[in-house]
Amino acid sequence: MKRLVCINPGHFEYQDLEKPSLQPGHALLKIRRIGICGTDLHAFEGTQPFFKYPRVLGHELAASYEAGDAPGFTAGEIITFIPYFNCGHCIACRTGKPNCCAAINVFGVHIDGGMSEYVTVPSQSLIHGGGLSMDELALVEPLAIGAHGLFRANVQPGEFVAVIGAGPIGLGTMELAGKTGAQVIAIDLNEERLSFCRAAIGVKHTINPVKEDVMVKLKEITNGDMPTVVIDASGSQKAINTGFSYLAHGGRYVLIGLQGKEISFSHPEFHKREATLMSSRNATRKDFEMVIDLMSKGLINPANYITHRVRFDEVKDNFASWLDPSNKVIKAMVSLDSD
Repeated sequence: MKRLVCINPGHFEYQDLEKPSLQPGHALLKIRRIGICGTDLHAFEGTQPFFKYPRVLGHELAASYEAGDAPGFTAGEIITFIPYFNCGHCIACRTGKPNCCAAINVFGVHIDGGMSEYVTVPSQSLIHGGGLSMDELALVEPLAIGAHGLFRANVQPGEFVAVIGAGPIGLGTMELAGKTGAQVIAIDLNEERLSFCRAAIGVKHTINPVKEDVMVKLKEITNGDMPTVVIDASGSQKAINTGFSYLAHGGRYVLIGLQGKEISFSHPEFHKREATLMSSRNATRKDFEMVIDLMSKGLINPANYITHRVRFDEVKDNFASWLDPSNKVIKAMVSLDSD
């Protein structure tokens, strides 16, 4: 079989090797679709925390179940899986938070991922496809990331929710926030992304910090209250630090985006708001299942996000171009077959 390895930042190589052997408690999968996410792009840039090279990237995946001991799954079934493999024993696992397991192995980050024709994964991580298409299943994971951030924020209908960053994770977070009845505000420097927010996912309020005073605009939109929920999906240190000033009194700030440096904010300003700061890491099975349910009901159309398509053997030559904003990439989708 063939796999694609990020040898070091900026350098990919295709490798030929034997199909992985099947171990007890694991499933052999044939990868059919790979969504390219910000983690993959940052790893290629060399800016991804928690990362070591060489590494096989890829964790937004659709696959066919080939073999294994997963109860209820049949050969040839199209599935996806939760790509965060937890230990099952640590304090986080014991308290129902396997997404932030103390010894977590994220597929394509801590261990080799899905840019490969075949992989083996723990059988307990599999999720039935529910009749969704391969493209849809490959986009469940990034949408589940947004769903988990909204769960952490405990978003309520009618709340103003400001989402910083209109990349794929941010866009998914905005769309799902809208499904909860929240009033969504998109904040991004890229005017084309903001246009996408308005046209494709129905975001009413958008702010471009290059063109507008964000504080003035937020006060105008929220009738002077400011957003009760702010979510960072940018992974930008500057954007994260600035986001503290956007919070309403009593507000919640959720960091989905990740960057490698320290964050800073005014303690008095944060304290007087009795604000809440929390991170949101990965997603849970409940988040995955909620996204699949919304897709199955036609309430989310993942096709909106896919702007670029390539075959697996074209990834190496195209990957660097997806980092260039002028190419207007929202989601690149890799196919390993002609289906």
